Amino acid sequence: MKIALTGSDGMLGSDVSNVFKDVELTPFTLNDFDITDLDKTVSIIRDAKPDYLIHTAAFTDVDGSELDPEKAYLINGKGARNVTMACEEIGCPVIYISTDYVFDGAKKGPYDEWDTTNPVNKYGLSKLLGERFVMSLTNRFYIVRTSWLYGRNGKNFVGTILRLLSEKEEIEVVDDQIGSPTYTYDLAVKLRELIGRGYGIYHITNTSQCSWHGFAVEIAKLKGINKKVKPITSDKFKRPARRPSFSVLDSTMLRLEGIKELRHWQEALKEYLTP
Repeated sequence: MKIALTGSDGMLGSDVSNVFKDVELTPFTLNDFDITDLDKTVSIIRDAKPDYLIHTAAFTDVDGSELDPEKAYLINGKGARNVTMACEEIGCPVIYISTDYVFDGAKKGPYDEWDTTNPVNKYGLSKLLGERFVMSLTNRFYIVRTSWLYGRNGKNFVGTILRLLSEKEEIEVVDDQIGSPTYTYDLAVKLRELIGRGYGIYHITNTSQCSWHGFAVEIAKLKGINKKVKPITSDKFKRPARRPSFSVLDSTMLRLEGIKELRHWQEALKEYLTP
């Protein structure tokens, strides 16, 4: 099996590289080609001749997307289009990584794969644009929506909280946004299991849910840090991009496909924080 991987030096891409290290893996970074350049993208992927392509390259700055939406649309939308066109030319299925932020957070329970999308910020809109390009340009696709990613090779919430706790005696974290923290290594393992199964949209996150505040409290607890983590509401913590208040994803399609769901988010976090 020959796998091509965009964004191989990113947080998720690094773990995908580790999980697929025993197969013929062709890793691509921005130094190899710019996914917003259609001709270059098609040429490079055509020459690589992968059996599958995992597309993790993206502009993931949520607030940055709000301030510069065209950059988000260019990379997350047009970039996904270019990669998909290249894959379709050679008959290669594409695995596109999307986000819980394609939903508005108004639902009272976890989102299934077929629930109506309605992003409330430009980042979510850019990733939804990518989804639509993928679905319209090929029928050989896996769209994988995930959420609240953290991992060993990139800036993430866990690292930010640990830094703030080392600098301050008390920190404030929003308590009215609910989601599912997801360890990039766990996601990468599940991507490998998904390849070769039925095409479609899949929700893949570590199981159960918490608020950002609950996530931060668990981080402090697992590291034995006895400092105050104060809950606040989103309106007290102004940011350029609005976040959905509830964006928990239900892995319904994984269960229907007979694939085991990821472990509880607390178990994954404990492993991540263990030296």
